[in-house]
Amino acid sequence: MDEVIQITKDIKAGNLKPIYFLMGEEPYYIDKLTDFIEQNVLEEQDRDFNQSILYGRDVTIEDVIGTAKRYPMMADRQVVIVREAQELSRTIDKLEAYAENPQITTVLVFAYKYKTLDKRKKITKLLDKVGVVYESKKLYENQVGEWIKRILESQGYGIEPKAAAILVEFLGTDLSKINNELEKLKIILPKGHMFTPIDIEENIGFSKDFNNFELRKAIGEKNQVKSYQIIDYFAQNPKDNPLVVTTGLVFGFFSQLLQYHGLKDKSQMNAAKVLKVNPFFVKDYEVAFRNYPMKKVSTIVAALRTIDLKSKGVGAASTSQHDLLKELLITIFN
Repeated sequence: MDEVIQITKDIKAGNLKPIYFLMGEEPYYIDKLTDFIEQNVLEEQDRDFNQSILYGRDVTIEDVIGTAKRYPMMADRQVVIVREAQELSRTIDKLEAYAENPQITTVLVFAYKYKTLDKRKKITKLLDKVGVVYESKKLYENQVGEWIKRILESQGYGIEPKAAAILVEFLGTDLSKINNELEKLKIILPKGHMFTPIDIEENIGFSKDFNNFELRKAIGEKNQVKSYQIIDYFAQNPKDNPLVVTTGLVFGFFSQLLQYHGLKDKSQMNAAKVLKVNPFFVKDYEVAFRNYPMKKVSTIVAALRTIDLKSKGVGAASTSQHDLLKELLITIFN
């Protein structure tokens, strides 16, 4: 995020590079930077003649180079943006000759999503020398909650840790999806608002009481009544609560609990780092640690592997989702 801020600052200051190669597994910042360049490098009246938007699936690398070599019309520069540039991955090495001598009046942008260039290759070194090579990496799940907090704080909002955790649980680590839901909340709620789990439930549609986050917590606390209430809700709403996701998350929880048992340093920060979870969740492992001895956790992990396979249809084609969820809890609590 800091690198993105610096790139945008440089562009605003007029410190432009001839090539921007934006690549990586996380498309959110690639899109943000591409859109920023599209909207800010040229004045609006110059864009019709001097801004070209190309798509990797529709052009060749020769087409891109040919467009980039053109001179601007009645302006100081032109902008050439190649969206979905990963479609050109097989021929991207042909960009070497242009990168060795780029057109100084062209700002050439590649939005190269879901892939990266080999940093050892000549093309990558050339692009890094003459332009900007930015890699947008996927965030780990334990980093996304902090990202949500930072994004909202920069826009004058706040969010409770549990609300952020619910968003991550239901939307995963896809920053674009999360941002879309946050945009909906910002339309409805006033600036300065602190987003709560109730806001998430009422405006996005996730249940604050019946979700995998609450199930995991109830299991860790050995709260059998609440655990069975949650799986009953899941069985009644199977489309919103896929069995394979639930079994995977519970299996992951006990696998991490096994790790937690083995930690010498069980401080919040160290446990969060080793388990790769948000520090907000560490207390759930502390509670589960007291309720489930290491030997029991090992037994549960082994049994959950079988249930996970059944949830995917292996050896349990006729078993209902509700029955498999019950089997999951019986395995844990007995």
